[in-house]
Amino acid sequence: MAAVTLGGQGRYAAAAALLWPVISGTDPVLAALAATTLAAHRRQLGGHAAARELDALGLRRLTEAGSITGKRSPQDQREAAAADGTDAAAARSDALLGLAADAIGLGRLGEARALLGIESASGDGGWRAAIKRGWVAAEVELAAGHPAAAEAPARVAWAAARRSPAVRLRAKSDLVLGVVLAGVGDRGEAVRAITGCLEVSITHGLVPLRWPSRIVLADLEPERASRHRSAAGIDLDCVLRHADPVGRALAAASPWVPTSGFDLGPNR
Repeated sequence: MAAVTLGGQGRYAAAAALLWPVISGTDPVLAALAATTLAAHRRQLGGHAAARELDALGLRRLTEAGSITGKRSPQDQREAAAADGTDAAAARSDALLGLAADAIGLGRLGEARALLGIESASGDGGWRAAIKRGWVAAEVELAAGHPAAAEAPARVAWAAARRSPAVRLRAKSDLVLGVVLAGVGDRGEAVRAITGCLEVSITHGLVPLRWPSRIVLADLEPERASRHRSAAGIDLDCVLRHADPVGRALAAASPWVPTSGFDLGPNR
């Protein structure tokens, strides 16, 4: 949980130092959750191929331990609804949704759709999975050039996030919905949603959500584009300075992270 919090702040090096011992530990569910958490951090730095290996590792740990079972009983479903998303079913959903997101970043949209379908068929990953499922479904459609088809899952994720206690998930759901709305031409609502994400991320120190929010706003608000891009550069610099060497190398090599012009010196 400490690593999740650190990752939300963009302190990826500190998070990785906590996650690796859990990944190599004996508890398969915690190992899987740690692997998918680190995968998410790699993905946030544009390292989709590296994230894919970690998500696959998490799924393999669950499978080898026999921790992936069939449908939950009604009682189990009720208990899971009140849980914090740290059981085997939640870990499985994390891994499958992570693999789908990795596939999107690698341009494998058919694979992403298949993985999303496998995860959605169980539908028992808990409330966090419900939110992330909507994100991934929306991202698949955006990547395929179908922003109108992305709107429904983005709104489902947004509504589920509003019912959750997770500030970061609510903020990111604003960002996802805002990007989708921009894609369908609703500029005003897109600006409001993404500005909402930015304000929350500033208030709560969620630095990794700041720079993409500002980059999108630079396109939506051309009269303030220079200011948005300058601030995005400062935010991204902060993230890169707090990433471990592997994470920073992934960001530097990624087409998804605008690192050109950055001097990636020692961590600080």
